[in-house]
Amino acid sequence: MPQLDGDKTRMLTIGELSKRSGVAASALHFYERNGLIDSERTDGNQRRYRRDTLRRVAFIRVSQRVGIPLKDIRAALESLPEGRTPTKKDWARLSQRWRDELDARIRQLNHLRGDLDGCIGCGCLSLSSCALQNPSDVLGNEGAGPIRWIKTDAAP
Repeated sequence: MPQLDGDKTRMLTIGELSKRSGVAASALHFYERNGLIDSERTDGNQRRYRRDTLRRVAFIRVSQRVGIPLKDIRAALESLPEGRTPTKKDWARLSQRWRDELDARIRQLNHLRGDLDGCIGCGCLSLSSCALQNPSDVLGNEGAGPIRWIKTDAAP
């Protein structure tokens, strides 16, 4: 493990960044190819990362964990001045953009959980009270796809 020698300017190797961030080197390469992080190259063409890349990777992982698509994470990171690492204030601003989307996803998951709870006891999906039953394909008039899952406010 690299020594934290107080030299804040010392760059991290891909192995050090991987170990310290808990992210596989292959994922770090993916992040770099997709413009989420960047590196500098040594004379031997080896990648070196600034130390603040650790916080940037943490931001990416947390954002992914809550379901934010990489394109949205990249746009958020690109909105930062000079490509710097997000601060607490930045995170509050960026996360506010995603709040409505996350709230909608929570409502959808709660709806899904409620319907699944009702199905666990039955298992046959044939009772007239089943939330998934769709006699005569009446939901087909409302559009394509899993209408009851898409419309979180739909009554089962």
